[in-house]
Amino acid sequence: MHGEIITIGNELTSGRTVDIDSCHAARRLTAAGLQVTRIISVGDDYEMVSEVLRKAVARSSFVIVTGGLGSTRDDMTTAIVSKSLDRPLCLDQQLLEKIKTYARARRIRITPSLEKMAWLPQGSRILSPDGRACGFSLVEGEVRLYFLPGVPEQMRYLMDEVVVPEILSLYKGIPVTGQRVLKLYGLSEPEIVEIFDGYLEDRGDVEFGFYPNFPENFITITLKGPEEHAVTKELDRIEKEVWQLLGANIFAIDNETMEERVGLMLTEKGLTLSVAESCTGGLVGHRLTSVPGSSGYFQGGVVVYSNRSKIELLDVKQETLETYGAVSDETVREMARGVSERMGTDLGLAITGIAGPEGGSEEKPVGTVHMGLATGKEIFSGKYRFWGDRHKVKLNASTMALDWVRRYLNGDPFLPGV
Repeated sequence: MHGEIITIGNELTSGRTVDIDSCHAARRLTAAGLQVTRIISVGDDYEMVSEVLRKAVARSSFVIVTGGLGSTRDDMTTAIVSKSLDRPLCLDQQLLEKIKTYARARRIRITPSLEKMAWLPQGSRILSPDGRACGFSLVEGEVRLYFLPGVPEQMRYLMDEVVVPEILSLYKGIPVTGQRVLKLYGLSEPEIVEIFDGYLEDRGDVEFGFYPNFPENFITITLKGPEEHAVTKELDRIEKEVWQLLGANIFAIDNETMEERVGLMLTEKGLTLSVAESCTGGLVGHRLTSVPGSSGYFQGGVVVYSNRSKIELLDVKQETLETYGAVSDETVREMARGVSERMGTDLGLAITGIAGPEGGSEEKPVGTVHMGLATGKEIFSGKYRFWGDRHKVKLNASTMALDWVRRYLNGDPFLPGV
């Protein structure tokens, strides 16, 4: 029950595009209890693709291939498969009609290059008859081959909904694999490893993984067993122990994001939030509104980049700015109170800082960021120093700001600043 993943495209081998397809495929297959022995990226070259494909078929139970199924000249996967496996191309009439329907709905001219996508190697089976994504499968001897589009959204849909369930149905006796992903913010990877020192001993068949995902860190807990209920019960027990070790630094489990967690907590408590942003330029508002249903708790936000906008839109005092500067506890507190009052929300969140690479000073170096949170009864503020380029400073600041809301709603202390 082991397989290989092959990703095809000059854009991958040249470094122009990051290969995220193989990452998703490997993660999904491994989580399902299947073993991935190789991940290979190869350019749009007949000889290279043919060689890699033939070797994969000779040594694997299943092969996942992504890329090269489109209509452009360099989309050659189908033709290469046809020649290397000695399967002549045949017109799939059902697929052709799907392509024509798709093109007409979008007023796209139907050209020979578009129609070529309907020519598949003999014996192919369409993976998505409803036309949501292109892709086909073949059986070569006892080996299952799945050819998926390189477009990440389409590839993930087919992997999750078609490929993985089908492979699991074909191979019996695969042990049940359970996995939890705990997401943390506020601890570095070395700090997490130090906390876990000693705990990892004598854990039996449980596998722990530690993965940085800036500015967060992920911990995976993986366990295999013959029966799903027993695996789930043991994972619950281990997860509880890890929560006791790491406490409030864990903000979410599995696919949940920081902004989703904050939104859920605001909804449960029936509270509303507004945001005033300076150095993050609207990033916090963007993250909040990326969550469906966020209009129920997020009332709005303002990007107050200049001193004048802080004064006119949030009633920040001129005297405060002149005395303490735009990047200060005093200013961010007035920003938080101002946005809360202007928007009429229960909570007002504010951020001001120096994202860089210029604008810093000895007193306030690049990466200095102040947070403010107005709750109606009181106003909290804190100073932080974030490291990295402009993008990293903004991303870290937006995550810290959301984490302030999460910790406040959960009754946990804020992360200490500088």
